[in-house]
Amino acid sequence: MSDFYKTIESSSEGQFKDRGSKFLAYAYPVKNEKDIDALRTELRKKHFDARHHVYAFMLGAESKTYRASDDGEPSNSSGQPVLGQIRSFELTDILVVVVRYFGGTKLGVPGLIHAYKTAAHDALINAKIITQTITENLSVEFDYPLMNVVMHIAKDENLEQSEQNFELSCRIVFRIPQSAFERISEKFKAIHGVKISK
Repeated sequence: MSDFYKTIESSSEGQFKDRGSKFLAYAYPVKNEKDIDALRTELRKKHFDARHHVYAFMLGAESKTYRASDDGEPSNSSGQPVLGQIRSFELTDILVVVVRYFGGTKLGVPGLIHAYKTAAHDALINAKIITQTITENLSVEFDYPLMNVVMHIAKDENLEQSEQNFELSCRIVFRIPQSAFERISEKFKAIHGVKISK
């Protein structure tokens, strides 16, 4: 199991032209389908006069959620080539939309596959690709006298804190790499008086 996945840092653009048709590609980092819907709506407003808004997205660290839409182009001529580019760059949490302005000449299915693939590739080449760590949150609750023991484990394991609360009792939320989650949970569990939860 890998603790890492690749996505893009910020939005980027690319383009391709063929026989009068213009293909404008937009790539965005996204977290969920709500983000995707909002961005697609925005692009439809911006390019209201374009013939097609083809898109593909991939979500989740394990790239299990994905979709490709031909938006009226011949079946599998456009959405799949865009998704293919996302896969070949090994990216997730990403949306790529290719907006087509029709130039009056039909390109045929091979021409469309090439055009959508090339425009999407251009947008991804122009993007800054970053590596993210897959983490899970672990909440650790304990009484103040146990602070040193808890912090010793945190220091040994180089754990990142996402929350802390030191009132009557102490509570710290640690971000733990996915592959080490069980092992580190057991370490905290072994301390008498410590309560852990996800």
